[in-house]
Amino acid sequence: MQSVERAFQLLEALADSGGVATLSELSTSSGLPMPTIHRLVRTLVQQGYVRQDTARRYTLGPRLIRLGETAGRLLGNWARPYLAELMEATGETANLAVLEGGEVVYVGQVQSRRSMRMFTEVGRRVQPHCTGVGKALLAQLPEEEARAVLGPNPLPAHTPHTVTDPQELMAQLAEARERGYVVDDQEQEIGVRCIALAVPGAPTPTALSVSGPEARIRALEEQAGTASLVPVMHGIAARLGQVLAP
Repeated sequence: MQSVERAFQLLEALADSGGVATLSELSTSSGLPMPTIHRLVRTLVQQGYVRQDTARRYTLGPRLIRLGETAGRLLGNWARPYLAELMEATGETANLAVLEGGEVVYVGQVQSRRSMRMFTEVGRRVQPHCTGVGKALLAQLPEEEARAVLGPNPLPAHTPHTVTDPQELMAQLAEARERGYVVDDQEQEIGVRCIALAVPGAPTPTALSVSGPEARIRALEEQAGTASLVPVMHGIAARLGQVLAP
């Protein structure tokens, strides 16, 4: 059992390093002794879960792709009843996303029944800085880790409303942690507004969102009482998190 735990620990350390690391870097990040790392990495390479490049660095291997794709589909299936509940409560498209390799991956969606609605293909990858779910995911990370995901350079603009200054975005993330949700106000697509928040208890940073035409989302935000948008989202996210918790 200890070997299995340590093998997964190495895979997690490799993922946290961006998917590429030397043995000494893995030893530092995992805290495991070098002989143990040599033995485990050799086995993982033989099984295709890790590969060695020409610079004697180790990378995540191609066999992990199938596992990740299958896990993503299952996550979307488990979440679908909760996404459907959110769509019925708001009338707008409900989404679920995770952070993978510095990108947002949509793993679940239930579309609005309205003719004018937001649609994002499940499996699509987008940048985190310009989407509601992306900012909700970044807000779950320690500040240093979020900065590392964003990088030091100006962020690409998708619309005139996109926040391109990493420092300004970090301030938004700090505010999101305090109030418990984030807003994408036409930052990814003109005319589209999105409210997103974290799914507590999920084994990996996960975010839930409602998106749709700007005017309709603003009208939902203005509703008061227990049926108002953010409390409804928090309630559904909490129950979904209990289902996803390890």
